[in-house]
Amino acid sequence: RKQATEYSTSSSDEEFESKPSLTHKAKRALRKRRKLEKETKQLIKQEELKRLHKAQAIQRQLEELEERQRTLEIFGVELERELRGEADSGTKDENQMLHEWFELVMEKNKLMRYESELLIIAQELELEDHQSRLEQKLREKMAIDDSLKDEMDLNEEDEI
Repeated sequence: RKQATEYSTSSSDEEFESKPSLTHKAKRALRKRRKLEKETKQLIKQEELKRLHKAQAIQRQLEELEERQRTLEIFGVELERELRGEADSGTKDENQMLHEWFELVMEKNKLMRYESELLIIAQELELEDHQSRLEQKLREKMAIDDSLKDEMDLNEEDEI
């Protein structure tokens, strides 16, 4: 038994030692690939953070815009009452009130256009984020050897 055990351990040691280890070039290529993957992940993370900050800035601008629109709406209602004679206009004449009312309408339209632009930018950010996630998912799928993929994996990769 003792001899058989010694024989089996020595033969397994020989097999382990006889297997070629990774060559220097292969190790270097592997390190380079890992470094590239790490840098890519860092870039993706930085892009995500940029989009997040941009989205937060857009959200703040939309909130400020909404507040400004509310203020204009209140002022517009008061101005319309004065124009109809429902409120005391004091020293303002009708031409001055009409001028203020038209400026108010122009300002409100300007804010509405700006709001539309911000919403479009926000939608672009969402699409960029979605694209980034799909690219990452595709990279992960493509990193797997094709021989290990089944039909469903290949179809999903094609769909992405």
